[in-house]
Amino acid sequence: MSNMFCFQCEQTAGGKGCTNVGVCGKKPEVANKQDELTCALIGLARATDGKSGGKEADELVMQGLFTTVTNVSFDGDRVDEIKKLIWEEKAKHGEAPDYDPASLWTGDTDIVSLRSTLLLGMRGMAAYAWHAYVLGKEDRDVMEWFYKGLKALGEDHSVDEWLGLLMEFGSVNLKCMALLDEANTSAYGHPVPVKVTTNVEKGPFIVVSGHDLLDLKHLLEQTEGKGINIYTHGEMLPAHGYPELKKYSHLKGNFGTAWQNQQKEFDGIPAPILFTTNCLMPPKASYSDRVYTTSVVAFPALTHIPVGPNGVKDFTPIINKAIELGGWSEDKHFTGINGGSTLMTGFARNTVLGVADKVIDAVKAGVIKHFFLVGGCDGAKPGRNYYTDFVSKTPKDTVILTLACGKFRFNDLDIGEIGGLPRIMDMGQCNDAFSAIQVAVALAGAFNCSVNELPLTLVLSWYEQKAVCILLTLLALGIKNIYIGPSLPAFLSSNVLGVLVERFGLKPISTPEEDLKAILG
Repeated sequence: MSNMFCFQCEQTAGGKGCTNVGVCGKKPEVANKQDELTCALIGLARATDGKSGGKEADELVMQGLFTTVTNVSFDGDRVDEIKKLIWEEKAKHGEAPDYDPASLWTGDTDIVSLRSTLLLGMRGMAAYAWHAYVLGKEDRDVMEWFYKGLKALGEDHSVDEWLGLLMEFGSVNLKCMALLDEANTSAYGHPVPVKVTTNVEKGPFIVVSGHDLLDLKHLLEQTEGKGINIYTHGEMLPAHGYPELKKYSHLKGNFGTAWQNQQKEFDGIPAPILFTTNCLMPPKASYSDRVYTTSVVAFPALTHIPVGPNGVKDFTPIINKAIELGGWSEDKHFTGINGGSTLMTGFARNTVLGVADKVIDAVKAGVIKHFFLVGGCDGAKPGRNYYTDFVSKTPKDTVILTLACGKFRFNDLDIGEIGGLPRIMDMGQCNDAFSAIQVAVALAGAFNCSVNELPLTLVLSWYEQKAVCILLTLLALGIKNIYIGPSLPAFLSSNVLGVLVERFGLKPISTPEEDLKAILG
């Protein structure tokens, strides 16, 4: 048997699977421990007979699945700690065997493909569910489905049964995304459009990466009035649009681009970096002493910020580090990958639907001919310049909706306005996919047609498991002819891919020119 096996991310070795060490930097022993953790969760679901095991069990299920998402945890000891807690929880519900780790990725090719797709989707949904949970929001249907899905992973099912489970999961994940949307908007207000600079002012500062807005909120509260500026990074960029976050004057701008560039962009940075979720890369020696993790994020030897007894994290170590490092002695000018120094965000569903009449009129008048949703994960694998070129080549009578970190390929471009609206509208994090779905549904209602009949095309990039669960939700909604790239998932067998192509018209990307011609005619 190989030292490890992992094919859950887009950059997996050879497009087939990492077997010696993860392309992400994950060591075999950590990957194997995460497999054991997954199998322990299946054991817990068996012990509860596929039903919720209560508050403690629910938290372990979400945290356990979240821990196994790509670029979250590289610390085998932390994985073991969670696994031990799962075993202790399982014992409360009656003994049940864990699933065999040796069987997790083996068996009939198509069955492994379908089972893996469900597992990876559940890992993504766990991240969304956890973000909502820390804000006091939960949905019992979502929580119960984790147990149903985990139990199913340890059972034998036919191809049709697995496909049914995937579609059922996709529908449940829509509930989860709606839950997270409610959690964020009720806590921080509905996002509003805002311009965000990529420049950094002189003096002490902290960079915050990841997706957890609550961590950012607490850090803003604890740094207020201390002469320390806060900059977002990666998926945290949309935080600038939330009224309850943007009101802090020391939330200054966005540092860097997407996650895969962090080792270059953080090299020697005179400031600490807080990772609230993925995507953490193994830090270089030039800045490893100033990287802090929290929640389920972990890397050996890095300082971890735990939850305090009152439920609030104490960010004093990061604050002190920022003061110690001092930041730059003069203002610094940075740009996005295309040379732009201003980013727009905040075009979530409330904002877009607020101008729906204007948009509808523009479509009816022929001013807007087509909408593209160009979103998803970024990554380092060659071929992702496709998304930059695609957006650059879209006609001036089209609108680009975008979300997730894939937008860093083009969000610093100035491609003009249309009907008084910017042609590129950033709808938020991958966590905000619900906004895009709601806009599509609303437009379909306005034009009295289905989403598939709208002048709308989804052009998606994927990297990790949150993109997987979003795709399954889109398929469960019956949305067809989705373009996906830069490569197809290794966990999709040729037969399973054939089914998805036949049923949903799933399309691998080709070239921007060819795809635009096929879409627009």
